[in-house]
Amino acid sequence: MAFSIRPHFPLLKPCFHTRTAKITQKSTVFLRSPVRMESSSSASANAPAESAATTQDTVVQYVVLRRDLIDTWPLGSVVTQGCHASVAAIWTHKDDPDTLYYCSPPNLDSMHKVTLEVKGETQLLNLSEKLKASGVAHKLWIEQPENFATCLATKPCPKSTVSSFFKKLKLCK
Repeated sequence: MAFSIRPHFPLLKPCFHTRTAKITQKSTVFLRSPVRMESSSSASANAPAESAATTQDTVVQYVVLRRDLIDTWPLGSVVTQGCHASVAAIWTHKDDPDTLYYCSPPNLDSMHKVTLEVKGETQLLNLSEKLKASGVAHKLWIEQPENFATCLATKPCPKSTVSSFFKKLKLCK
């Protein structure tokens, strides 16, 4: 019995390397190294292709926290802010191919996050503006009801496409 793998992208058609697999009727297949999605008009069913999510280019999520809050708030509260931003960034971009790859069952135990720090709110807002101007999808977490930015998280992205924005930041320790 043949099965078709249909992602949730109406205008995209997957292009996979040819593989032989024994699949039962209720099986779900997840490829560990998916290949790039091509538009339905130009995709070839068996043509190999490259993806942003290959092993050569790790898909990573950057989380940036404020050092001034790390020094003054309880650690758990700061970690929670980062968790809020991370989950919000993933959920907002849940249909993105890199996010689907990052959150796929074979990758759940090997997610890559880089947690960095900036000095304060001004630096965080400046980073957010820089990311926005460059088209890097991210979530700036605004704590309510205080209404101030506490952290940000990018959507999962290939490291090579976003690492340059974070090179000058320190690892959060």
